[in-house]
Amino acid sequence: MTAAAPFRIGLTRDFLKPDGTIGFGDIGLNLLAEAPNVTWEFLPEHRPVLGADQIAGFDGLLVLAPKVTAETLSNADQLTIIARFGVGYDNVDVSACTDAGVMVTITPDGVRRPVAVSAITLLLALSHKLLMKDRLTRAGRWSEKLNYMGQGVRGRTLGVIGVGNIGKEIFQLAAPFEMRHLGFDPFLKNPVEGVELVSLETLLQQSDYLVVSCALTPDTHHLLNASRLRMMKPNAYLINVARGPIIDQAALVAALKSGQIAGAGLDVFDVEPIAVDDPLLTLENVILSPHAICWTDECFQNIGRSACQSLIDVATGKTPAHIVNRDVLTSTDLVRKLERHR
Repeated sequence: MTAAAPFRIGLTRDFLKPDGTIGFGDIGLNLLAEAPNVTWEFLPEHRPVLGADQIAGFDGLLVLAPKVTAETLSNADQLTIIARFGVGYDNVDVSACTDAGVMVTITPDGVRRPVAVSAITLLLALSHKLLMKDRLTRAGRWSEKLNYMGQGVRGRTLGVIGVGNIGKEIFQLAAPFEMRHLGFDPFLKNPVEGVELVSLETLLQQSDYLVVSCALTPDTHHLLNASRLRMMKPNAYLINVARGPIIDQAALVAALKSGQIAGAGLDVFDVEPIAVDDPLLTLENVILSPHAICWTDECFQNIGRSACQSLIDVATGKTPAHIVNRDVLTSTDLVRKLERHR
């Protein structure tokens, strides 16, 4: 009997630092090393968009930032799964993957707690004007501290756009703060204990802290535009730990400059990296992070293990847990590919 060919996994090269070490520490690659009949390697070069030549011969890919396009998949006769390292998948053409018989998985179990903690971190830092107080102390402006009075969170309203995996965790972490909890999510099927589901307009009008925690889709692109930002309270804070283009950044800058809203905490931007001359960088009522506020050893180990487990599941004939394009499961191309590993 002929032995089955090994399940070959390619990792995009942007996981590596210039010295060749993994930039994120322990991302669970030991799971791949211990899996039966699985081999893995880094792609030989980094490209912003994966080429069809790069993925040839691989059964699975672990992808960080490079884009996966229809052209990438133009000859994906062997590729079975793309495991995204993270929860976002806007760099992957999911429809093209489905057409090519390729599963796309994400890691919601890995990012849930770290991203939720990040949202709470920004909420507390904004409410206490922590960044400004740090600047005052460093600059010897101790006498100005009365000009930067914070506000308590008890009794305030916490609103979350997107009451999914991360949104629910944000509410759970905020429970001891004794805040009112409002949520907006048109796709939520079941009620969430302690959360009042309302319209987007009501959420904007009543939230003291508004957290963006939804996916970036054509429907959510610039969801928070100038007219919606005008619905917010002048003492409200806007926090984005999802994707930058969900907010109209130019409109946000105008709202922050005019005092239309009190401030913002942003881990993501319309264009990344943010330009060095972007007006956001000049504002004192904003806390900024380079799409990295949730980066901890816990975060990357959890994400990596989740992504690696999805790859191993496919390699051993199982269906991974967190498939984005579940309709691909009926694809004859995918079924044909999976037969190789049963």
